Amino acid sequence: MTRFNAFEVDDLNRRFGDDAEAVLDFALGTFGESLAFANSLGLEDACLLELISRRPVKPRIFFLDTGRLNPETYDTLERFRDHYGLPIETYFPDRAAVEAFVNTEGPNAFYRSLELRKACCAIRKVEPLKRALTGAEAWLTGLRREQGATRTGLGAFEVDWAHGGILKVNPLLGWSYDQTRAFIAEHRVPYNPLHDAGYPSLGCAPCTRPVQKGEDLRAGRWWWEQPEHKECGLHAPAAKNPS
Repeated sequence: MTRFNAFEVDDLNRRFGDDAEAVLDFALGTFGESLAFANSLGLEDACLLELISRRPVKPRIFFLDTGRLNPETYDTLERFRDHYGLPIETYFPDRAAVEAFVNTEGPNAFYRSLELRKACCAIRKVEPLKRALTGAEAWLTGLRREQGATRTGLGAFEVDWAHGGILKVNPLLGWSYDQTRAFIAEHRVPYNPLHDAGYPSLGCAPCTRPVQKGEDLRAGRWWWEQPEHKECGLHAPAAKNPS
C-alpha cells in the first residue's frame, strides 16, 4: 500500500501547487482504482467527473446518501450515470443508528445544538464515509479554499489520519466559484439545478438554504451556526499522526 508522510506531502504540494489537472493525473497514476472519489453531486464534483471521464484510468466513485437530500440531487445522480456511463456506488447510513437517534432526539434535532448537529452528521455522513473508504489508498474531493474559513489553509495533498493515514487529494483547491461555473459552461457539464436556484453549496435539505446577495458561498449551510463550525466531519481539520 502506497503511503506518504508529512514531509513527502509538503513536497507534493510544492511540486504541483494548484495545478488541478496535474494533481489529478498524479493521483490517478499513483493509485489507479485504489483512489476513491467522494462525489457529493455538487458543482465541483461535476467538474472532477468531467475531467476523470477524459482519462484512461478511473477511480472508484461513490456517493453518500444521507436520506435527507433534495429531489434535484437524486435527479443529478441519474444524469451523471447516464451522461458518463460510469458506476457510482451509493452508501447509506446505518438504519439502526438513524432510528435510535431520531427516536431519542427527534427528526430535526440538529437545529437545537452544535453537538446534536454533529451527531447527526456523524451517523449520516462520517460513518458511511469510513465504509466507503475501506480498501482505498487515497481519496479525491472537490474542496476549494474559497468555500469558507475551515478550508483556507488546506493543501492539494493531505495525510488523512482519520482514515488510517491515506492520502487526501483536493485538485480544485485553487479554483474560484466563477472559474468552476465557467468550466461547467464551456464543457457543457451536467450539474445540479439547485446551483441555479441560489445554492452554491449543497447538503441535506433541512440544513441548506439559498444564499443571499453578498453572503459567503457557504452561508446557506448550517446558517444558524458560526462559520468556523461549518463542517460535517467529512472534512474536519486533519489531526497529526496519532502515533
